[in-house]
Amino acid sequence: VQLQASGGGLVQAGGSLTLSCAASGRLFSMNVMGWSRQAPGKQRDLVAVMTSGGATNYTDSVKGRFTISRNNAKNAVYLQMNSLKPEDTAVYYCTYYSAGSIYWGQGTQVTVSS
Repeated sequence: VQLQASGGGLVQAGGSLTLSCAASGRLFSMNVMGWSRQAPGKQRDLVAVMTSGGATNYTDSVKGRFTISRNNAKNAVYLQMNSLKPEDTAVYYCTYYSAGSIYWGQGTQVTVSS
């Protein structure tokens, strides 16, 4: 499975960004796609996930600000990030889970200035 993410960048606090990720390769119809992030000196943490059936889960710190969505026909997942805060600064990784395996994309940098 290969994951190609895009959409990161530099934004001021309170601004918005949308991340996109497309999966390719040996994919399964039942899967979970999502986003994780890793700030400098910290562990990689889950941000949001969405099953192929449409169920979602968010980490508490982004609830009400971030929205995850999918286009199953395109094997794509998106993360709409609103009301960004400096503490959202991190490398964001697209994530794909299926058949007992997890895959990570190459990461895209999101920097929120205060």
